[in-house]
Amino acid sequence: MASAKGFVEATLDSFARHARLILIAGLLVGLFVPGAAQAAKPWIAEMIGALLFMAALRVGPRQLLGAVRDIGQSAGTSLLLQLALPLLLILIFYLVDWRGALPTALILMAAAPPISGSPHLAIMTGNDPAPALRVMTLGTALMPLTVVPVFWFMPALGDSSLILTAASRLLSVIAVAVAAAFIVRGFFLKSPGPRAIRSMDGISALLMGMIVIGLMSAMGAMLWVDPLQVLFHLAVAFAANFLLQIAAALFLEKTGHQALAGALGIVAGNRNISLFLTALPATITDPLLLYIGCYQVPIYLTPMLLGRFYRKRAPAAQPHSASPGED
Repeated sequence: MASAKGFVEATLDSFARHARLILIAGLLVGLFVPGAAQAAKPWIAEMIGALLFMAALRVGPRQLLGAVRDIGQSAGTSLLLQLALPLLLILIFYLVDWRGALPTALILMAAAPPISGSPHLAIMTGNDPAPALRVMTLGTALMPLTVVPVFWFMPALGDSSLILTAASRLLSVIAVAVAAAFIVRGFFLKSPGPRAIRSMDGISALLMGMIVIGLMSAMGAMLWVDPLQVLFHLAVAFAANFLLQIAAALFLEKTGHQALAGALGIVAGNRNISLFLTALPATITDPLLLYIGCYQVPIYLTPMLLGRFYRKRAPAAQPHSASPGED
């Protein structure tokens, strides 16, 4: 029994240390193994719920709730990212008369809350996951409010009540996952040690790698039909994601919020656009699938391509040895 436990812990520790490679492997499997992508796709919702549970379990209730000023700060961040930014994009695209699937996808990306894996991306870059988890949770809670003005100015997207239903469903999943994690922390895992934390990080890395396999199905199919179209959408996805991350992190750093620069930079660019797939009609979402698939690539390459950028801005209290994903 002891040897089996040791083997599991060693395996999970290896997953944590090589988290970035696991994410890249998930991208490649999703692209080039269509059978695996189709098999993983029906389980995406359940895996996202499990990932939320692991994020809340690792952070714990005290760090998640934070101080009152932190909650207000998280709410302000959510409103800026999910309301002000998409409305600004709507105005810009209207002025330049840019219409179609791609500008619609960019607006929906900006209107979406951070991805459920954003706390784990913060961990992989040596940053505190708590601010990312707070903004992700609060952003999802505020989404039924922030999405209404966006849909009001984009009537082609359909009835905003559809997205309200989807946002409420996602919020319920978050509430259940967080509550379950806090129960486990309160009764069974009050003070997890470094080995337990590493095991949680290993499980989370594996879950993220499996999730991306399912999300890459549309991009993998199109790659063989029209590779130039895929490359164009991929370039736009990288520009939108990474520019938002870098701009947010540098702004926070310049304004004296060094400790938040890494975590909030990550949530600024990595958004849960996939949420809209469950709420909008297929006539609207089908043209968006290629961009949504391409958008997963910069998300999952963030720890590798922006890892050095974020580690330079990580709080000094977090030594590099505690950061998973460093090979």
